[in-house]
Amino acid sequence: MIDIKVLEKTTQVPGAPGFEYRIRNYIKSQIEAYVDKISVDAMGNLIAFKKGKSSKKTLVAAHMDEISFVVTHIDDDGFIKFHTLGGFDPKTLTAQRVIIHGKKDIIGVMGTRPIHIMSAEERNKNPKVEDYYIDTGLTAKEVKKQIEIGNPVTRERSFIQMGDMLNSKSLDNRICCYQLMETLKKLKKRKPSTDLYAVFTVQEEIGIRGATAVASGVNPDYVINLDVTLACDVPGSAPHEKITELGKGAAIKVLDGMTICDYRMVEFMKSVAKKHKVDRQLEVLPKGGTDTAGLQRHAQGGSIAGGISIPCRYLHQVIEMASKKDLEQAISLLYHCLLEIGDYNWAHK
Repeated sequence: MIDIKVLEKTTQVPGAPGFEYRIRNYIKSQIEAYVDKISVDAMGNLIAFKKGKSSKKTLVAAHMDEISFVVTHIDDDGFIKFHTLGGFDPKTLTAQRVIIHGKKDIIGVMGTRPIHIMSAEERNKNPKVEDYYIDTGLTAKEVKKQIEIGNPVTRERSFIQMGDMLNSKSLDNRICCYQLMETLKKLKKRKPSTDLYAVFTVQEEIGIRGATAVASGVNPDYVINLDVTLACDVPGSAPHEKITELGKGAAIKVLDGMTICDYRMVEFMKSVAKKHKVDRQLEVLPKGGTDTAGLQRHAQGGSIAGGISIPCRYLHQVIEMASKKDLEQAISLLYHCLLEIGDYNWAHK
């Protein structure tokens, strides 16, 4: 069963890239009773260790940062300009609320020139990030008292359930943070087959930076990265463009734009899914990358790396949508993989 309250909280706690301390503290509070040791490295990655049956090392990672903004300028009228932290489609900023994390949290709205005063040429142009500003409704004096250049800004949107679907901001990648948290809880009375490093990484959205650092530090033998993936199972998408579909199960990553997963890891995951009757689909994502790349390349000599992905519609919007069933299947697949990864024959064919 999904603990909806914990999942909701996990999506709502702020954690802009480079400013993950609040979400890190929340995750730590949820998992520290289920692991043998917990630490934070210099970059801010949260590393939870659980002793396994063998000294081989398995690193499972889920990034905890969310696409966000950072304050770059406050004008004489108190309007705020910003820089993006992560990839945004500018049109998705229209009519959105944000939270500026200054001396205290302040709500703002994304503003732009009203359509009523735009020229015909302006109306037909796609918006740019530079066209937007943040309006807090406060005077310039009040704004500058509470906010300064360099403060992070996160998006404001509540978590809801829609039938069998989950809908929220920041399901990318908080739903996978929840997946890893719940898997650690399921392992409370079981020993994983290898030493387990459960890592909640920082700064994935701006270039897999935390994963690169933690891979060289832990130097894992095996890597399972957890992230969402595209579900283009919507009107206007051709069958070959779907990547994954909601409700069809956990996605075993074959490749993305930065990683070709080790074929042995793909076969291992497929065999585990079959053995334990876990619904699964295969993910081939031609563009875009995940922490899998950094974790695969920056272990000494590389690692045997793969990924379990959760299908998600409307990525990098505040209405990201995922399936409860897919989340449950992803937790089950990860759990069984960790119990069996040390016993698999990893010899090259």
